Amino acid sequence: MNITHRQLRLFRALADTGSVSAAAKAMHVTQPTASMQLKEVTQSVGLPLYEVIGKKIYLTDVGKELAATARAMTAAWESFEQGVDAIKGLSKGKLRVAVVSTAKYFMPRLIGGFCQKHPAIEVSLEILNRDGVVNRLRENLDDLYIMSMPPAEMDLRDEVLMPNPIVVVAAQSDPLVKVGKLTLKDLVKCRMIMREPGSGTRMAADQYFQKTRFRPDVRLELGSNESIKESVAGGLGIGVISRHALHGLDKEYGVRVIDVEGFPLPSAWHVVHHRGQKLSPVAQAFKSHLLAEIQKGKFHKFSR
Repeated sequence: MNITHRQLRLFRALADTGSVSAAAKAMHVTQPTASMQLKEVTQSVGLPLYEVIGKKIYLTDVGKELAATARAMTAAWESFEQGVDAIKGLSKGKLRVAVVSTAKYFMPRLIGGFCQKHPAIEVSLEILNRDGVVNRLRENLDDLYIMSMPPAEMDLRDEVLMPNPIVVVAAQSDPLVKVGKLTLKDLVKCRMIMREPGSGTRMAADQYFQKTRFRPDVRLELGSNESIKESVAGGLGIGVISRHALHGLDKEYGVRVIDVEGFPLPSAWHVVHHRGQKLSPVAQAFKSHLLAEIQKGKFHKFSR
């Protein structure tokens, strides 16, 4: 086969974006040029690599194998480049990080501090729900992943980053706010507003409820902490969210943390990557930066 490194990068972009036009944009070429190059790649392999159904790209099994190979080759080359740059002083390189949505409350500042130290480093940050991050982890699309509840079925190198306490919140006008210690029995008749199934917050809450044999009256399942806070403040029910979503405060946006038996739930943020993955110098430097910044205590206010 005669496939160039640039063609491999273009095919990887196609696999990552699911669109010829988006792949062309990512590689800074015209769409006709991208289409021609992709056709040459397919001809060189001698088997169909993808098909178009309803204007959407679907990789064949061979295409998926080629995409995985392209990612591995690109990662190896970038690691070599960064190794050379590291000898020169970590002057440039690329970093890809995927985080679950709740981590957006602290990760941008951690990344910002790293970028100030290394202004030439190009950082790509993906903020998704847990399922989205797990899918990217499964495909090995990024250098590092920040999440709670890492998937147990994957062979990962896993380090605890910081606590991620899960709390119960009610509207400031809710009578429960004036009550002292609450038991789960006190919440039997309460309407519950929860994160969507599969999120780390929901998994932690479900595990605790199952352990205590408590059956919450879940009226709403929402995909963001902001929508939960707004719904709680509007009197639609009580919510279960990460305390990070409250910026470390007991009271915010018309909601207040209430004292419920068993809460805050002892969850944590983890920084993970595949055990067999050799981190690039940039990724290793960023991981060390994360752990060092957390140890300094700058973000402990979010963990009280």
